[in-house]
Amino acid sequence: MLRFDVNLSILFTDLPLLDRPSAAARAGFDAVEMWWPFDGPTPPKAELQALRSAVDDAGVRLVALNFDAGDMPGGDRGVLTSTDRFLANVDAAVELAGSLGCRILNALYGNADDTPECRRVATANLRKAADRAADIGATVVVEALNTYENPRYPITSSKRAFEVIDDVGRDNVKFLADLYHLHRMGEDVLDLIDTQAHRFGHVQIADDPGRGHPGSGRMPYREIFERLEAYGGHIGLEYRHEGQGAFDWRTA
Repeated sequence: MLRFDVNLSILFTDLPLLDRPSAAARAGFDAVEMWWPFDGPTPPKAELQALRSAVDDAGVRLVALNFDAGDMPGGDRGVLTSTDRFLANVDAAVELAGSLGCRILNALYGNADDTPECRRVATANLRKAADRAADIGATVVVEALNTYENPRYPITSSKRAFEVIDDVGRDNVKFLADLYHLHRMGEDVLDLIDTQAHRFGHVQIADDPGRGHPGSGRMPYREIFERLEAYGGHIGLEYRHEGQGAFDWRTA
């Protein structure tokens, strides 16, 4: 049986963040994920504790968390090549993840030139993050994004993401297969699942075009879900939806 979790940074956004875990529970989910939800890399302890309490009180599990990615609404897509900010966040993110039983940490690469120097810095920072994540038994994942919505993001294919992962050389660094982004870039997501699922650390879904729920676009989600049976991990619902019926597709 497929295991879905709700990304609280893109769904239930009509509610304050601390109310969203309980909303997910009421919608029938026992797992959630989120982007880094704080304004900076090292939030006050009171804010961290408030989030922990909201997740615990809702009876859901946090299964995936982004490292600090900068100002996402403003266009940032990670700070992996900004060493001081990224490393300042690593301990806070790992500590929060560990306290909530979260074992997936997503390191968005950032809007960086794909130069040898940027690659060197990103690789070194990923190694440090992976080594720290290993202390709590966590996996760091690397994600490819589409160029239409993220024109300055250099990791835009599974092939390029796997190159980054291979350069890091840590067993606990894997691929975040966001099938929406990959499909929008023209990848055969069914073939990717069939051939590379053993390298997936996490999966996220939305339909293309539109980034709506499965069935709202043209992606072959019946076949996708059949293939993902062999993956076994959580599948993050990272789509946009306004109003009622965000999860009606699950029983349609």
